Parts: sequence; structure tokens; C-alpha cells
Amino acid sequence: MLYTVGEMAKAVGIPASTLRYYDKEGILPCVERSKGGIRMFTEKDYEWLKVIECLKRSGLSIKEIKAFTEMIGRGDDSLKERLNLFLARRDSVRQQIAQMEEMLALLEFKCWYYEEALKDGTENRVRNLSLEEIPGPYRTAKENINLLHTEK
Repeated sequence: MLYTVGEMAKAVGIPASTLRYYDKEGILPCVERSKGGIRMFTEKDYEWLKVIECLKRSGLSIKEIKAFTEMIGRGDDSLKERLNLFLARRDSVRQQIAQMEEMLALLEFKCWYYEEALKDGTENRVRNLSLEEIPGPYRTAKENINLLHTEK
């Protein structure tokens, strides 16, 4: 089945102008065109666009995605190169996830902190809690924002 730019853009969740830009930049080398020159997309193009969006969201530039497209065009001799690209992206995403988890833990701690302060009508008690008095799920986050902890 063939899909128009608008239909494919909607399916992928990106603007149609982005698809046109990708095509112009040479990262959609297999997109068919109708006799009238209209871009027509297939299910295979959908799969490829999902890979492009994954690479883009993981931090690759359009130039780097184009280089990946060129690797594919070289065939099997670029398999190791392509694997290395995905290993690097995976490691980068894992690092981003770890950073986000740390941020989430801090946000959770601060939510707990202010909820407790609101219950008391003041920050006095919660501000003066020792590390041991802070509930376990929030203790690590509190440790991570303690200046003395980071100097160890």
C-alpha cells in the first residue's frame, strides 16, 4: 500500500515538512514518486522513518543520519560501522536515562519535602531532619544534593 506525505507524517508523528526535508537531505533514498512527482511512502519507509526518528531523538544530527544512510548504501562491508553507531547510541541513551533517573529522584524528594512542610505548615521540622530520619526512597536524592557528600 502507498501513503502520501501527509498520511505518512501522521503515522510517524512528525510534520509533513520534516519528511520533505529528510528527502531533500538524502536520508530517504528509496521513497517512490508517482508519475506526477508526488512522494509515495510504503510500510518499509515507515520502518526506516522510525529508525531515523530514534536516531534523531538519541542525539544524532541529520548529517550523521545521512552518513548512516550512506553506510547502508555500501552494503555488508559497513555492518561493523553500523553496529558501532548503534552501540554508541545505546550507551548514550543509557547515560541519559541514568541522568534522568537522578533528576526524577531529586524531584520526588523535593515533592515529599514540600508535602511534609505543607502538612506542618512550616519547613522547620523537615529542614532539620537527619539523613537517617528521611524515608529511604528519598535519602539518596538528599545525599546527592548535600555539598559535604560531593566533597568526599
